[in-house]
Amino acid sequence: MNRNFDNVHTVVVKVGTNLLTCRSGIDEKKIDEIVQQIAMLKKRGLQVLLVTSGAIGMGRRELGLKGKVVQIAMRQACAAIGQPILMSSYRRSFSLHGIVCSQVLLTREEMNNRRTYVNLKNSIGTLLELGVVPVFNENDAVSTAEIGSSFGDNDRMAAMVASKIDADLLVILSDIPGLYTADPRKDPEARLIPEIAKVDDEIMAFAGDAGSSLGTGGMRSKLLAARIASIAGCVSIIASGYEENVLIRIMDGEQVGSCIAAEEKLKQRSRWILNNSHRGAIFVDDGAMKALVSHKSLLPKGVTRVEGSFDKGDVVQIKDASGTAFAKAVVYYSSTDIAVAAGHRSSELEQILGKNCKDVLFRPEDMVLLEDI
Repeated sequence: MNRNFDNVHTVVVKVGTNLLTCRSGIDEKKIDEIVQQIAMLKKRGLQVLLVTSGAIGMGRRELGLKGKVVQIAMRQACAAIGQPILMSSYRRSFSLHGIVCSQVLLTREEMNNRRTYVNLKNSIGTLLELGVVPVFNENDAVSTAEIGSSFGDNDRMAAMVASKIDADLLVILSDIPGLYTADPRKDPEARLIPEIAKVDDEIMAFAGDAGSSLGTGGMRSKLLAARIASIAGCVSIIASGYEENVLIRIMDGEQVGSCIAAEEKLKQRSRWILNNSHRGAIFVDDGAMKALVSHKSLLPKGVTRVEGSFDKGDVVQIKDASGTAFAKAVVYYSSTDIAVAAGHRSSELEQILGKNCKDVLFRPEDMVLLEDI
């Protein structure tokens, strides 16, 4: 695989919790090392965005808590305490290089909402034009998995940021050198996989389950992030942040970490649909499934049932008769309306749902087939 990054213009760097914390709390030396490398990349003319974990870990240490913080309210409290500590350290470090940094806190809701998703690119673009380094973190003080506003981990958020801004390279820095064929701490025969053409089931099988008492991610989350980035035409590298000058060496083409190749780039709207949290599901019969796979619209007659509660404009899964999801789509009707219209002909929709209604539930341009990725 070619690691010539001479044409790379925009880089997203994700830094894991374990890299930034030590027994005394925040590892200022490590932050300074990472920021210094980012400053060097900016001198080369690169646009750099930083996605950082660590707020919950910082808050946990500030409160003197031991063990992994699991309870939602306590995680939110730790994040609220730790985030300003984290940003204060980044601001201090970037200022040593004459660089202004900005804080961008996101939840999954910002990415799910089409309007804010589009606006995000404009705001980031302005920051980059001003020479600012945007520093992203999940807004853990308000986001929770239970209400669907959580990314789950910052690896995935970094990939979605990279996808949104059409970044050329995503670098995920952790405390491990990359993907191995087995756990190197347990298996002396384990070897690093330097090049990955595609994140498929075979590659995912090498990933263990996740993280430390401070972090939430693991190798699996990093590979899933690389998969998100790859369909945006973005190359990913998973490497150890403990490697000296790791960012510089990566940009110089050195064989550091595991490099995941980019795939054919999907359109922005298709990526938004694919990466969006689905609100429910529509089950279709075999005839409708064949039509959808042939890139045709979904007619109400092909719907057998609806699962979950969703509104017009939400993203939902499309499932076959066996319950297997094969597509995601933006629907033109709510779950209530679709449930009422299910099994009826399009010509009957006006009588059922009222005048000026669409005669299809969604069109091909509002759908992504999962087999296409």
